[in-house]
Amino acid sequence: MLFVRTHAARLYALAVAVLALVAHFVPELPSALVLGVVAAALGLGEAVHRVAGPTPVAEPAKTVGPFEVAE
Repeated sequence: MLFVRTHAARLYALAVAVLALVAHFVPELPSALVLGVVAAALGLGEAVHRVAGPTPVAEPAKTVGPFEVAE
């Protein structure tokens, strides 16, 4: 379970990529089934975001004019 918590976003990305490949290469799948799984994947993405936590945000860089020196 620790592996899943640590790599939740990567596992989610892999699952969504496999889903896209299956939906593309298996045209016999009903579109309602594919759309339902896509909707579930979008909901799962929200859960993954909550597990992974927010990404740290860097402070904005100070801008200096043409005649000023950055500190």
